Amino acid sequence: MKLDLSSLGKAVESLEKTLRVADDNTFMSRLTEDQKEAVRAGVIQNFEFTYELCWKFMRRWLEVNLGSVYVAGVARRQLFRLSAEHRLVSDVDRWMEYHDARSETAHTYDENTAEDVFETAHRFLADAQKLPEALEAHNA
Repeated sequence: MKLDLSSLGKAVESLEKTLRVADDNTFMSRLTEDQKEAVRAGVIQNFEFTYELCWKFMRRWLEVNLGSVYVAGVARRQLFRLSAEHRLVSDVDRWMEYHDARSETAHTYDENTAEDVFETAHRFLADAQKLPEALEAHNA
């Protein structure tokens, strides 16, 4: 069964666009602090959504290609290990970093957490862009 990756592609593209806006120093310098915070919140929200789709697509691919018995109930680290074994991702520890950042946004929200997740979103983008390519390359 071939996976429809269009929603994942759109999510990655949305994250890329919000990061591009946030990284536009000329644009950002004209904003009020509240507006800058809104842009940063948009980046964080796009990170959260894109991360969620990424790991769910990994799981879906593994279920389709290995069988749900191998994937059901596995911890996130094991899911990322299985994904790395099948060349969907390259660095399990980085994906765990993204998972931890996503967990932080769900449980704690303060200025420091927001800044950390904002920076993580920048690192995440490259890996998020590679995942649909890897999934497509192995899509049956």
